[in-house]
Amino acid sequence: MNIRLKPLIDAARRVSMSPQEKEEQRQSFAYGNTAIENDRITREMVRAEAEKLAVGKAAAGDRKR
Repeated sequence: MNIRLKPLIDAARRVSMSPQEKEEQRQSFAYGNTAIENDRITREMVRAEAEKLAVGKAAAGDRKR
């Protein structure tokens, strides 16, 4: 491994993302992968769909109780 890269990789392993940061990363990943295939996809569309999924998961959790 490149000697200059190893400390950066080690530091990245110690980073702990908040739930909000994880969600932003997930949405960015989804946007990046879908926009490659369809240039009509927008970040706003991905955000809106993520909100719908979050509401659906919350409702499903309520039904399990």
